[in-house]
Amino acid sequence: MNNKANTTEKEFDTVKFFRAVKEKIAKDTKGKTFAEFKEYLNRRTTKLLR
Repeated sequence: MNNKANTTEKEFDTVKFFRAVKEKIAKDTKGKTFAEFKEYLNRRTTKLLR
């Protein structure tokens, strides 16, 4: 019996993707007020739903 896990190259790295998204949002919202941040999220959500 082979207990060694198969090592295959990942097609999509979830951690890498979400880290990049988080860093982009942080860069885009740096220095914004809470109201501006809410507006940013609303615009971003609207874009995703189209």
